[in-house]
Amino acid sequence: MIALTEFERLEATALWRPEGQTQRVEVIVSVGEATLTLSDLNGGALTHWSLPAVSRISPAGELPAIYSPAPDTDEQIEIEDDLMIDAITRIRRAIDRGGPRHGRLRAAMLGAVAAGLVALAVLWLPDALIRQAVTIVPAVTRAEVGAGLLARMKRLSGESCETAQGARALDRLRARLFTGGGGQIVVLRSGVAVSQHLPGRIVLLNRAVVEDHEDPDVTAGYVLAEIQRAAEEDPLERLLQEAGLFATLRLLTTGHISPEVLDAHAESLLTAPLATPDTDALISRFARTEVHSAPYAYARDITGQSTLALIEADGLRIETSRPVLSDGDWVALQGICGG
Repeated sequence: MIALTEFERLEATALWRPEGQTQRVEVIVSVGEATLTLSDLNGGALTHWSLPAVSRISPAGELPAIYSPAPDTDEQIEIEDDLMIDAITRIRRAIDRGGPRHGRLRAAMLGAVAAGLVALAVLWLPDALIRQAVTIVPAVTRAEVGAGLLARMKRLSGESCETAQGARALDRLRARLFTGGGGQIVVLRSGVAVSQHLPGRIVLLNRAVVEDHEDPDVTAGYVLAEIQRAAEEDPLERLLQEAGLFATLRLLTTGHISPEVLDAHAESLLTAPLATPDTDALISRFARTEVHSAPYAYARDITGQSTLALIEADGLRIETSRPVLSDGDWVALQGICGG
């Protein structure tokens, strides 16, 4: 982006405060053309910051200089090395100057791109373009988009719950419920009201789904309901319908979706109401995976009035069942958030 080769190997020690923590950690900061790399004292990379997004939150001239990677995070780094501070300042100035100073050539290029986009918008309807994108995007790209959304949702809702035994139990639950391999189940401490699904076959559960029920079939039911919702409404198509034409074009041409689009979609998913999946299709999914549907039905509605079809199907249409998890795995899963 900016050719400032004298800074390519510049390093300095600094104090890093990770997001959501109060304890500061001594790290090594190295600066490149457009990134800051934070590494532990043994050289292992911890995180990367984009210099165009970095802002100084302490007054100029005051030491230590305190920087943040984004306006919506409490992650910070404190730097006292004058050379490093000067390098960051100069590179950011160069990036800022580089934006508008390409004159007529840039204007011509932007005009050509804009004209092409207008032609595409007129000749190829956005809905058709979104359907095309959903059809041809490979599984690996879906997984990358889902992982990016999950990372942003964690910044909003807090880190996911994880213990060694709980992770093994989740993996066994995933293998039990997902057909065709793959898939991921993530338990969040907050943010998601009940459950949600992301591209890449990622199912999110609020911790209450595993902690507030005595029967693992309830948790399995919430997972199966999200799998069914994803089958009825492709999560990638849902994202692109919200993001619009330009995000769809970017995905088709580069294989990526901008961080801003992912941020906006992550925020909307935290408050989005859950669609009711098709009851017959959901019952069939319970039957195929041999999971009782009645415990999930009563968890959704203790009276059973709104979930009567799921209750009646248990034992009639769902003729056989087998345990979702062993008792030990269920106990481990209930303690995955550590109390």
